[in-house]
Amino acid sequence: MKPLDTRAFLTNLPLFRELEPQEIERVAQSTQQVRVLRGETLFKRGDPCTGIHALVYGQVKLSFISSQGDEKVVDIIGPGETFGEALMFMDKPYIVSAQALADSLLLHVSKAAIFEELERHPAFARRMLAGLSWRLHKLVRDVEAYSLRSGTQRVIGYLLRDEQAQPVAGPFQVTLPASKGIIASRLNLTPEHFSRILHDLAAAGLIEVEGRTITIKEVEKLRAYDR
Repeated sequence: MKPLDTRAFLTNLPLFRELEPQEIERVAQSTQQVRVLRGETLFKRGDPCTGIHALVYGQVKLSFISSQGDEKVVDIIGPGETFGEALMFMDKPYIVSAQALADSLLLHVSKAAIFEELERHPAFARRMLAGLSWRLHKLVRDVEAYSLRSGTQRVIGYLLRDEQAQPVAGPFQVTLPASKGIIASRLNLTPEHFSRILHDLAAAGLIEVEGRTITIKEVEKLRAYDR
């Protein structure tokens, strides 16, 4: 496999895109490559947060265990995404655990390097604030969905999450990025409830399910279902 060009990858991340080459160089010097195999833990809840992670390839699950012993999936991180910014600023340990769902390569950018560039570069500070604001907005949307939307509405919203970015007139396919159990936890549903909703949508002729591949037959009918 071709070695990763850390500087080039950082340059293309939205967070670092406005930095000058010499600034990217400084950040890259404080960046480490971290490889984790599928099923391995990147960090555990309670571990110190010493910087931010950026996922190069693979998939990482952020989750915690409830007092009842059940796992709650908070997020599924994909390539090009960063995580850990808020806790780094708060100087707090991780409140979730991170586990690789596939063989993954990540970059770990040290807290010292981030803070140094924040002092030098106002535009970088704005980028960081924008990223934190986006995560807060995402959290509020999640709370709203859990509180005000039915399980069926949550599943439909998840299946159609990319439809606005890539509108299609006819049927199209969605591939679940993780197992149905993990997706169910992400949507605050039990695996059984999630499977039952998919079965009901299929019985209504709105989708077809084959493993992780879901074919959506008519977007508007699916969007209008269970309103």
